[in-house]
Amino acid sequence: MELTFLRPASGLFLLSLMCAPTFAQTSAEAPPPDAAATELDQVLVTGEQPGPGLWKVSKDDHVLWILGTLAPLPKKMSWRSKDTEAVIADSQEVIGDSSAKISVGFFRGLTLVPALLRARKNPDGAKLKDVLSSEQYARWSALKAKYIGRDNGIESRRPMLAAQELYEKAVDRSGLSSKNAAWDVVKQAAKKNKIPVTSPKIDIKLDDPKATIKEFETTPVAADVACLETTMQRIETDMQSMQLRANAWASGDLNALRSLPYPDQKASCLAAVSSAPGLHDRVQQVQERLITEWMSAVQTALAKNRSTLAVVSIAELVKPDGRLARLRALGYTVEEPQ
Repeated sequence: MELTFLRPASGLFLLSLMCAPTFAQTSAEAPPPDAAATELDQVLVTGEQPGPGLWKVSKDDHVLWILGTLAPLPKKMSWRSKDTEAVIADSQEVIGDSSAKISVGFFRGLTLVPALLRARKNPDGAKLKDVLSSEQYARWSALKAKYIGRDNGIESRRPMLAAQELYEKAVDRSGLSSKNAAWDVVKQAAKKNKIPVTSPKIDIKLDDPKATIKEFETTPVAADVACLETTMQRIETDMQSMQLRANAWASGDLNALRSLPYPDQKASCLAAVSSAPGLHDRVQQVQERLITEWMSAVQTALAKNRSTLAVVSIAELVKPDGRLARLRALGYTVEEPQ
């Protein structure tokens, strides 16, 4: 049984372990028609869009082109960039973002199911109304009614897991999709041109998976609630900006992307997971290994290839201490899209 974790830009390392699709989950009924009809004023772009320009990293006569991806993006948008496809056709390698996985074996994985299902719930049979303040629970109830609908099972979930469900449903109902559309197009173009694709991966070794799950269960309630609080705040205040960022990415407007605030609740949720005794160092190590694996792949490509295209979250590219900053520190020349 292989459990695949989220990429470093998403941050929620152990969250996907608890929500692995292998295990049964309570299905939710659709929200009532009046909630389903709620739309934001901002109109999402549709049709074929060029996306952002490419960052250029070079040393001597070797070039690494980097495409910054964004999620969520408009559902009805089909991304295609002739410039990017031309770069892929002229390259010797395509490199995806890094990811992590843990393999525990099929039969051993089956024995973890009860522990995983138990870890998804609040301790001592508590409901969300028992761990949230009255003000927080009122906001949760309103957002749940709007985006999730009737689902009594979610009331028993840990706040951070309820937060993930709420965020995914809010994104979906706002005309957006968390699917990495750009990477799918890049892979297709690489296949068409017979360009090899490298997908950096790290393997997570857990000597005692059940002990790790028990450690997760010790996440302090305050940290768990903080994850849901910041998620609710983002949904309440950032949905229109989320759509504006999606539009800016689709149309290649890098200045607009930089100017729009980016309140990422996932940092708070990662902090919640990291606050569990025994997990903090492990989570931090995995996050750093993911970045290091990608950095190693692109440095190897820069050394051997005349041209390479790499893909990574645009958030990693525009932040001051992101991967471009690391490449600059290593002596590479970095040029931003014009």
